[in-house]
Amino acid sequence: MKKLLFRLLLSSCLCAPVFAAPLSSNARTVVPSAIQQIISVDYRALRGSPTATALKNRVLPEPLKQFEIALRNFGINPNTDIEQITFVTYRPAKGGLSAIGIAQGTLKQKEFLQKMKLKGVKPEKYLLSFLYPMGSGMQVAFLDPTTIVFGENAALKGAIDVRDKGAESLATNNGINDLILDSDSAPIWSVLDQQGTQVMMKSALGQAASLADYDVVKRRLMASDYTMNFENGVTFDLNVKTSDNMTAASLASLLKAGVLYRGMNATQSEKLALESMRVDNQRDLLQMHFKTDDQRFQALLKSELFASVSH
Repeated sequence: MKKLLFRLLLSSCLCAPVFAAPLSSNARTVVPSAIQQIISVDYRALRGSPTATALKNRVLPEPLKQFEIALRNFGINPNTDIEQITFVTYRPAKGGLSAIGIAQGTLKQKEFLQKMKLKGVKPEKYLLSFLYPMGSGMQVAFLDPTTIVFGENAALKGAIDVRDKGAESLATNNGINDLILDSDSAPIWSVLDQQGTQVMMKSALGQAASLADYDVVKRRLMASDYTMNFENGVTFDLNVKTSDNMTAASLASLLKAGVLYRGMNATQSEKLALESMRVDNQRDLLQMHFKTDDQRFQALLKSELFASVSH
């Protein structure tokens, strides 16, 4: 259970303190209806926060590293030109999972297109969009001069189908839209559907997920959202919507027991983190709140526990 907090924190990949990061109207035009998870991060908030920068440098995922390198090769500086990145995992009609990213900022579309032309790079035309290769199997398309969507070919085309081919969009998914409205005022936020919530909680619970009680409870997990910011320390809030009051209470009890058990073998910095976590339930909601100061969180980044769950 002491891995719970960190797995949930790492689910967001990046962090942000001050700005809110709602989905723009152009970003929404390429988001499919069959959402597993949306994670939105305001890059502006990374600037000027040593704690946020430390976490970013420690857990930056490889695909995002490759994307940032590719952007630099095309004259776009992620540190200064990107304002917001949104990651979307969705379920295509053929099954499985697909993932895209949407980036907004000062993206210098004209300069980008000129460099592509000078390099002799010919885009793939798909419906109303032009797909440019970015290396490592990724492609990118401009939605407008300040917004790009990127991903592997099939995933990217699935997103473009939403805008240009009439595929079902996020607008038709009322459940996810309600979660977004509750979350997107935060600088970093994420929403998950039922299956996404079950996967997240199973990973977060670790050994506790093998308990018979959890096998019963997980089928009653409906959806979830979480927010994170770095204003006046580190704050993380998770809400898991369940089917009924009893399920929320049972899951809260399971988490509380796990925290107590793992605290017995935790290091001092890990104990402080666990003590900073509060688990409650209200009606059909499980609620988890974590808050600590910058100094304690940065010490936690150097712990063996953090290293074990961040790779």
